[in-house]
Amino acid sequence: MSSAIRIHQTGGAEVLHWEELNVGAPEAGQVRLKQTAVGLNYIDVYHRTGLYPLPLPFVPGMEAAGIVDSVGDGVTHLKPGDRVAYASVIGAYAEIRLIAADRLVKLPDFIDDRMAAAMMLQGMTARYLIRDIYKVGPGDTILIHAAAGGVGLIVCQWAAALGATVIGTVSSDEKAALAQANGCHHPIIYTREDFQTKLLEITGGKKLPVVYDSVGKDTFMKSLDCLQPRGLMVLFGASSGAVPPLDLSVLAQKGSLLVTRPTLATFIATRQLLEENSADLFAAVGSGKVKIHVNQSYPLKDAAQAHRDLEARKTTGSTVLTV
Repeated sequence: MSSAIRIHQTGGAEVLHWEELNVGAPEAGQVRLKQTAVGLNYIDVYHRTGLYPLPLPFVPGMEAAGIVDSVGDGVTHLKPGDRVAYASVIGAYAEIRLIAADRLVKLPDFIDDRMAAAMMLQGMTARYLIRDIYKVGPGDTILIHAAAGGVGLIVCQWAAALGATVIGTVSSDEKAALAQANGCHHPIIYTREDFQTKLLEITGGKKLPVVYDSVGKDTFMKSLDCLQPRGLMVLFGASSGAVPPLDLSVLAQKGSLLVTRPTLATFIATRQLLEENSADLFAAVGSGKVKIHVNQSYPLKDAAQAHRDLEARKTTGSTVLTV
């Protein structure tokens, strides 16, 4: 028998239950995976609360690392004992699980399991944000909300390494220092400064080509006013709540703005895309341009407390649940 966190009804952190589950043998195309570390992400909260509905009951979690235990028929690129990781596959909050083999990537030796569990979803998200959605380069100035969060710290480092000037919003002096130490040239403490006013002060009145927003309701409309004509608003999360319906004529009024709501699953939908995205991430980490900060760790069975701390914005960088 194996244990996992299961959700039988949506709600607060108390709906996360530690239960025994029977995990069978892998079917064709599958791998049985002994997990060692599981990543914690805000999308886990969206699933738990029902903001992003899933059929009940379910095992939450979207990324993890572990060791291949056995493989099903037709699996040729993996073997028992391989160290692997994945992202954007529901069911990660488990000691042992079955998973489609083509969703797994082998880990290089320089990436340990905790780092892998912390970086796959957030790191590949950062990669598509700054390399696919908008190709950040020298001379660009960008705004990233929640700059001291998991995705935020990676975006700050990677964008700075690409030659961009990075402005980021954070909630405290501690988080401002953390963001600044990781490539954020201009942290703005939004709890005591109006981020739009401060941004224009930093840029000398110039607006930006792109804004990356995982906060949502509290920041979206004001972020539109930080964009130059034909600028791009990238909404990739909603930690403060969903953005209300938008009258699209507002985009015309504010300068023919563009808005997108991407998700990682689209950008790693095929095996080729997954390999390209993960390879770029591994290369960035291996080069030292991007460092993964695992700043919190909880036993998997204590996932409820991890969720409470994440929602209370007590966490910085990445958080892992250890198996």
